[in-house]
Amino acid sequence: MNADDTKSPAGFSGAQERKIVLLLCCLAAVHVFIFSAAFPFFNNVDEIAQFDLAVKYSQGHVPRRLELLSTDSTPYLALYSSGMYFGTPEMFPDGKFPTPPWKQPVEKIRQTLLANEAAWRTVTNYESSQPPLYYALEGCWWRAGQWLGFENGWRLYWLRFLNIFIVAALVWLGCRAARLIFPENPFLRLAIPAVIAFFPQTAFYSIENDALLPLCFGAAFICLLQFLRAEIPDARLAVATGLALAAAFLTKMTSLPLLAVSAIFIALKIFQMAGEKKLRAALPALAALVFCAALPMACWMTWCKLHFGDFTGSAAKAGYFGWTHKPFAEWWPHPIFTLRGFSVFMPSLIATFWQSEFLWHGRPLSLPAVDWVYIVLSVGGVGMALLKFPKMPRPQRRALWLAFWSVAASVAFVGFLSIIFDFGDDHNPSRARPYFTAGRLILGALIPFLLLILYGLDCALGRLKNSRARPLALGVLILFMLLSEIAVDWPVFSNEYNWFHL
Repeated sequence: MNADDTKSPAGFSGAQERKIVLLLCCLAAVHVFIFSAAFPFFNNVDEIAQFDLAVKYSQGHVPRRLELLSTDSTPYLALYSSGMYFGTPEMFPDGKFPTPPWKQPVEKIRQTLLANEAAWRTVTNYESSQPPLYYALEGCWWRAGQWLGFENGWRLYWLRFLNIFIVAALVWLGCRAARLIFPENPFLRLAIPAVIAFFPQTAFYSIENDALLPLCFGAAFICLLQFLRAEIPDARLAVATGLALAAAFLTKMTSLPLLAVSAIFIALKIFQMAGEKKLRAALPALAALVFCAALPMACWMTWCKLHFGDFTGSAAKAGYFGWTHKPFAEWWPHPIFTLRGFSVFMPSLIATFWQSEFLWHGRPLSLPAVDWVYIVLSVGGVGMALLKFPKMPRPQRRALWLAFWSVAASVAFVGFLSIIFDFGDDHNPSRARPYFTAGRLILGALIPFLLLILYGLDCALGRLKNSRARPLALGVLILFMLLSEIAVDWPVFSNEYNWFHL
């Protein structure tokens, strides 16, 4: 009998399930394409700096200090920066934004463009010390766009559209993770990739390294699950696990808490194998894992130490913004340790994890009612999942503990960063609001997070005797995500500076 013809617990074959997941990958691609095309360049979430690094890496140039913006980047900045994120129509004489520069006669705007280019060339790229993997990938994609004949604004959007493939791959990884943990649960096997396909996080519509991290750690998470389940891990699995962890590190430094949790679970596995007298047989695989993970990390840390003065490169960026480390004794009066402060930090972090940090005409592109739906869903889903942990089989419980601590460590990490810095005259974070509440900083934990909340939702719906409750709830959730995102972002679609008006 063909394996594709065997029935899954859902009542449909494995081949049919794969077709559904493939459809979800395609829907995710369409979703990311439409919203990426709708937003003009350049947004308020570091897209200018991220774009500049992609261009530099495309030329084989890795920054050795906080450099000025490249002369190859500034023509795009001068011509395609919209001002829509910070500007308002009232700032202009006729009460509306001017016609995009690329639609105006070159003779009319030449001097303005040259002046703008000169101004951009004086701007420092404060992201120069970021890890290289995302920018190397984007640099190759930028060159590919050139080879395919894309120019000007089309080439800019081509760079953004790499996220289409990243999110489609993330959908597949979400399905893979759900199948490993919940092989008997058809609802979760499809709910997790479906939610990823319509996840409304605007980091996926922008040029920024936050978009790649959930894919890298998602792969590492799946490898870790297999590593923890193996009686004696083989070398191939160990190499894949080590390389996936290294990829997460080389994508963004906010992967550090995820790597720390991964290291703890690997150490627990080592102790388990030692107690079972299996450690000797596993030593080659463990050596391969450590080598594949540690060598790329050590190389980048050495680069940062040599060129930026510290092992993570973060000191240069902190110095650029005027952040200074507070003495240890000054950590504890921080407002995050109060109920009022925590009630600002945590809801804001959850809301921006689901949605957006984008501004539109100087105001946050969000709706408070939508934010609170996501906050309640997140807290309720994780809480319900934790209540069910004691009754779970050991392999599932260990997998979800790995998911939980990945999320918890990521939240604790941005909380820790909020505590240790004096933010000086910076405006976000600031001394008045000293919190890192950018949800994209913990986006690496996306798959673990969705495993938790959707398992919690599944547990809550399990109390109902209606067999249609789960698919109905999933449909309502996806419809809410999509419709609320359209409602929030609707003003964006009609602006003249986006891809639809090139």
